[in-house]
Amino acid sequence: MPLRDRLLAVLVAVCWGVNFPATEYALQHFPPLFLVAARFALVALPTILLVPRPRVPLRWLIGTGLGIGLLQFAFLYLGMAAGMPGGLASLVLQASAPFTVLIAGIWLHERLSRRQVFGITIAVLGLVVIAVHRAQVAALLPVVLTLCGALGWAIGNICSRQAHAPNPLHLTLWMSVVPPIPMLVLSLLVEGPGRIGRSLATVATWDALPAVLGLLYIVVVATLLGYGLWNTLLSRHPSSVVAPFSMLVPVVGVFASWVAFGELIDGVELISGAAVVGGVLVASRPPRVLPSPDNQAIGAESTGLDETAAQPSGIQ
Repeated sequence: MPLRDRLLAVLVAVCWGVNFPATEYALQHFPPLFLVAARFALVALPTILLVPRPRVPLRWLIGTGLGIGLLQFAFLYLGMAAGMPGGLASLVLQASAPFTVLIAGIWLHERLSRRQVFGITIAVLGLVVIAVHRAQVAALLPVVLTLCGALGWAIGNICSRQAHAPNPLHLTLWMSVVPPIPMLVLSLLVEGPGRIGRSLATVATWDALPAVLGLLYIVVVATLLGYGLWNTLLSRHPSSVVAPFSMLVPVVGVFASWVAFGELIDGVELISGAAVVGGVLVASRPPRVLPSPDNQAIGAESTGLDETAAQPSGIQ
């Protein structure tokens, strides 16, 4: 992965990390299932009117929307509404990275290098240490719900990669068309019209302002910018290369939750967070190729071809 794409992946991690305290603010006013429906409806309505449908198989478009849009956020928001703190949620949700690698290995037959395995192992161990250290702050149900969200994210990642979208941003926008109606139906059945109506009737009050700003951040930054860049990276590189960068999200998420809500970060979390960052950097570092006389001779004869092959092709 070239440096430019690695920096974009880090930017996505920052956008998604800050998204957790923004979500906590939004959930203080909106019911969780209705929040999922509203989040994607705000993107879907202008998308249908203004953006051409991406030229991808319908099954992968629906699969991306169901995985990333519906499963991930329905379970995540339910978990956070049930008591999962934002910082810890940002950590547990990163189980999507090993889920993605596992599904890609079984389904797409993608092979991992030893460097990638080593880096992912370091990052996962860092996540495990943080999870064990902070397990006392959350009950079992919120953790299970968030892990289900991580699995949904992984499924969406694979479907997004299989879509091979010529324009990943269009795929990001059109996947938002999938969740609103089923999530609104679920919200009406589970949360009830009364609860939804009260949240909408008081949306213009000062008390609801933090929740409205949180929802706007979720839509504009986390959804449009974050997933636009994420799907672009998945279209350029194997899932096993892109997915480890999601492990940077809990580092940002824990820090952002500390800034927003005063969740303290102790020495164990700082050291484990450094291990997560180090593991991602190791997993994404390109392998060293030692020069040989044969390689030098070939390179001298076909420099133009080698330089072209070294660039990301956009679709693999």
